[in-house]
Amino acid sequence: MRGVFVGLGANLGDPAASIRHAIAALDGIPRTRVVRQSRLYRSPPWGNPDQPDFANAVVELETEQAPEALMRSLLSIESDSGRVRDGQRNQPRTLDLDLLMYGQQRSVAPELTLPHPRMHQRAFVLVPLAEIAPEAEIPVLGKVESLLQRIDTQAVRPWPDRA
Repeated sequence: MRGVFVGLGANLGDPAASIRHAIAALDGIPRTRVVRQSRLYRSPPWGNPDQPDFANAVVELETEQAPEALMRSLLSIESDSGRVRDGQRNQPRTLDLDLLMYGQQRSVAPELTLPHPRMHQRAFVLVPLAEIAPEAEIPVLGKVESLLQRIDTQAVRPWPDRA
């Protein structure tokens, strides 16, 4: 299936390297390949401003994995990068992988909500998503390019070339 989008973020260690490594790991998931990827963006932290800026990106995958199996793979990649999930939100992290959309599937479950419930409010998701898939339709919410026009994107900027 195409139209599977994953958001990547990191702000500890070498965030750019962490995201590049994660993209390679995503491409290594069985029966999955990276189809497109955005460039890296820098964005301020969300919810807890007392931490370093984040590096963010979005990739589109083609996969035969079911959404739940893919989510388990994402959590494994996070864990391999040193990410510890302790239940606290908006904290610094070595890597964050969010399954944003899985085609037009919708689901609400404790382990996975599709589409991601807050993606339409976050410039650090919509800016890189619009770079690779401006016409993508987020179930119930609308096209990425339309949603992007409704939020402030000024704080999201390309990651420095030196990274």
